[in-house]
Amino acid sequence: MKSATPKVLHEICGRSLVGHVLAAARELEPQELVVVVGHAREQVAAHLAEIDADARTAVQEKQKGTGHAVRMALEELGGAVDGTVIVVCGDTPLLTGETLQRLAATHAADGNAVTVLTAEVPDATGYGRIVRDEASGAVTAIVEHKDATEAQRAIREINSGVFAFDGRLLADALGRVRTDNSQGEEYLTDVLGILREAGHRVGAAVAGDHREIAGINNRVQLAEARRILNDRLLERAMLAGVTVVDPASTWVDVTVTFEQDAIVHPGTQLLGATHLAEGAEVGPNTRLTDTKVGAGARVDNTVSVGAEVGPQASVGPYAYLRPGTRLGLKAKAGTYVEMKNARIGEGTKVPHLSYVGDATIGEYTNIGAASIFVNYDGQDKHHTTVGSHCRTGSDNMFVAPVTIGDGAYTAAGSVITKDVPPGSLAVARGQQRNIEGWVARKRPGSAAAKAAEAVSRKPEGES
Repeated sequence: MKSATPKVLHEICGRSLVGHVLAAARELEPQELVVVVGHAREQVAAHLAEIDADARTAVQEKQKGTGHAVRMALEELGGAVDGTVIVVCGDTPLLTGETLQRLAATHAADGNAVTVLTAEVPDATGYGRIVRDEASGAVTAIVEHKDATEAQRAIREINSGVFAFDGRLLADALGRVRTDNSQGEEYLTDVLGILREAGHRVGAAVAGDHREIAGINNRVQLAEARRILNDRLLERAMLAGVTVVDPASTWVDVTVTFEQDAIVHPGTQLLGATHLAEGAEVGPNTRLTDTKVGAGARVDNTVSVGAEVGPQASVGPYAYLRPGTRLGLKAKAGTYVEMKNARIGEGTKVPHLSYVGDATIGEYTNIGAASIFVNYDGQDKHHTTVGSHCRTGSDNMFVAPVTIGDGAYTAAGSVITKDVPPGSLAVARGQQRNIEGWVARKRPGSAAAKAAEAVSRKPEGES
């Protein structure tokens, strides 16, 4: 990956690679889930503790092969275990729980000692081929590409590296795996031959989509997997009644949820725990993270993090909602409006060019254009409260802490530093003074002076 980040911690669609694998494995409801860690194990173990506290870790001090890794996992569990052991790779984020369930079901139904998850691929170059017995369909060998005959190279069924084992037989066979190979490692695939030679059946289950078994080894493959998974998520949403106008430019995380008749316009990213309620319309060119959008709400050209947009509310274009923002029913955060830790009541509008930080605004209030809620004194943040049915003028500053009572008005251009009683009009600005003839005296000969002089020469009433 050419990265300081361990490969399995790279993310696609809101989860790490290993996080996707764990999520699929959890769908099996296993009695125990063990992750083998080696390279950068401190980082990986810390991440596992965050995303799946019940997962156990087994340390592979030295990377001595896949068979050795599985042996470390069994040692973490105390040795041989009863039942089925499923082995998966930590860099296969497209693998689904449904496919793992089919693997486990095939393993049990066929009475296999080991069942290999395989896939039929368009081009099998470089992969280990699955060789089967023509009569029984049992797997007789996994032949690496370099060792395959011409006939075997024509086989398109390949090994995925995902297996289901009988737990007791697996432990016994791992004890007999040798390291007399070019790498000096314990290969898990050698277990298949050991079990077959002992008279046990080796079977296979074919994945429905060969892309599920794809491992990630570089940034190109990471991007390809992200596209595949994103398409899968959008298809699921559209089949559930969501309109995605342009899937090619829409990106979602696996944790995003929708209700039917939601509409997503082009250039939209829906991330984290974002939820779109019924009839919500989002985009274009919008990024929502951990944001709830209520039924029938409209969010246009907006960035939002940790906010809640109420039913039938309107946001944007070009708005920025920061954590703690809550818009009530039919509320509005308009063009070039930024909000942070603000609660906006039902029907209240902040239409234009304003910053509302650390504030509570009641119902059906209108905040004038270019208003600033001055919440920071250089050391601490303070709160502003504006009541219901207020009308505040344009270009106001509310210097917190301050309270505007219900039904109050403030004049345009005011700097409000004191509480305003309910029903009052607050005016906090200097009175206008006109200095007659100032341009002629201070800017003689200028275009402004000539324009003013021309007006003064016109007869009264002439336009």
